[in-house]
Amino acid sequence: MPDLFLIALPFVAALGSGVLSFIVVQARMEVVAAREREEFIETRAQLLQQQKTMEEKVRAAEAEARRSAFDEFLGDVRVEERHYVRQVGSAEEQRKCLVVQERVCFRHIPLSQWMERELAFDQQVAELEPAMPGPKPIALAQPAGRRRLLR
Repeated sequence: MPDLFLIALPFVAALGSGVLSFIVVQARMEVVAAREREEFIETRAQLLQQQKTMEEKVRAAEAEARRSAFDEFLGDVRVEERHYVRQVGSAEEQRKCLVVQERVCFRHIPLSQWMERELAFDQQVAELEPAMPGPKPIALAQPAGRRRLLR
C-alpha cells in the first residue's frame, strides 16, 4: 500500500495543481474580460457622445449654409421704383397726383409687373417740391416718465 501511495501521490499532486492553475487562470480571464467590457462601455459612450456632437455640428453647419444662402438671395432681390406727376381731371378742374410705380426684381429679372400707386397732393406743394417725397425721419423722443425711471 505504501508503494501504491507513493506512485499515486505525484498524480494526485499534478491533478490538484492542475485544478488550482485552472481556477487561477479562469479568475484572471474573468478579470481581463471585465476590464475589456468596461473599456468597451467607455469607448461606446465616447463614440455616442462624438456622434451627437457631430450631428449637432452638421445641423448647425446646414442651418448656417441655409441662412447664408437666404441672405445672398435677399441681397439679389431688389425693388425698382419710378415716379412721375400726372394731371387728372377734366379741363376745368385739373389736379396733380404723384404716380409711384414699383416692381420686384431678382438681379435684373423682373418678378412682378409694375404696381402703381397714386398719391394726391396740393398744387402749392407740387410747385415747391416737384420731386418725390422720401421717407421722413422719425424722432424718437423719450417720454418724461421713462427719464424719471432711468434716473
